[in-house]
Amino acid sequence: MIDVRSEIKPLEEVLIHRPGEELLNLMPDNLEYLLFDDIPFLKEAINEHNYFANTLENNGVKVIYLEDLMTEVIEDENIKIKFIKEYLKEANIKDDKIINYLKNIKDNKTLVLKTMSGITSKDLNIKGENRIIIDPMPNLYYTRDPFFIVENGVYLSNMKYKVRKREQIYGRFIFSYHKKYKKYLKKQTFNYHIEGGDILILNSKTLAIGLSERTEKEAIYELAKSLFTNSKIENILIVKMPKKRTYMHLDTILTMVDTDKFIYHKLETEPEIYIIDKEKQIIEKTNINLKTALSKYLNNVKIIELDDFISSKREQWSDGVNTLCIKPGTVIAYDRNEKNNQLLRENGIEVIEIKSSELSRGRGGPRCMSMPLKRKL
Repeated sequence: MIDVRSEIKPLEEVLIHRPGEELLNLMPDNLEYLLFDDIPFLKEAINEHNYFANTLENNGVKVIYLEDLMTEVIEDENIKIKFIKEYLKEANIKDDKIINYLKNIKDNKTLVLKTMSGITSKDLNIKGENRIIIDPMPNLYYTRDPFFIVENGVYLSNMKYKVRKREQIYGRFIFSYHKKYKKYLKKQTFNYHIEGGDILILNSKTLAIGLSERTEKEAIYELAKSLFTNSKIENILIVKMPKKRTYMHLDTILTMVDTDKFIYHKLETEPEIYIIDKEKQIIEKTNINLKTALSKYLNNVKIIELDDFISSKREQWSDGVNTLCIKPGTVIAYDRNEKNNQLLRENGIEVIEIKSSELSRGRGGPRCMSMPLKRKL
């Protein structure tokens, strides 16, 4: 069952992806294109991610892996062949040698992981210097972005960057063909860019959406029309952010940590706030600030922000505010963000720290690395 109507209600099931050999195909020459700033050490990244998964499980959360669901989907041979064809189409490849290489991988999970890690000339036994033939998908361990869930509906994102568009194939196949999840797909295509990291569910009737580097106003309007028809959502609060990599999604500057509390990275200028409601269904600019806007739908909220310019900048870069709330007042956060974690504790929030030396190099935190499938009502 899929059902998510909150950012903070007790988390019951979550979808994650353990980083794999896709990180081994990162090189200095392709880092910028693949949206990385550094090369994580895979062995330690896996250890850290396992620690994250164990932390979730130790707190009563059922952990489900993206690669496992995809493996189950392609147990059907016809779907497997369709998947291979669409994967190669997404990669703009028509080479029979690559088609045969993938078809000849007998173990389905090995096949899924190979499509994620990328294909090299060494894989194809091509003589000479080893080269990348099909790019890896190193951002896949950020399962928050390629799709998002509101209530019991799944919405496939329209990713901005070409390198991440191919990640959507897994969500598309899982929510189209998996026997347990296929009935939840609500919207498969957006005409404009929108990504899951920009979607925050404030309460059963209200969303906050970042108008960010990677989500466009027109896509928010598309989503609004769909939600007003297919869900109980009545209000959408739009937070206009600087269009820069540092603030790629709303959850890089704002996450909800309790029924009335948010942790926030203060921007250089107060973000503009827009509102769409079900009655008017038009985007209206307001003259209110972020705290007032949030309080409009959640009573009198408290904004927790680090009042130290240097520490705030440093820890925002390592996703100090990108927390994952697993129940009201309890969050998972990176251990390296000591100042933000201390501030949260001073404001009554329980902080469960996870290791983060290598995972943070990809520019995403615990919220980015998790896609809640079910929270308690």
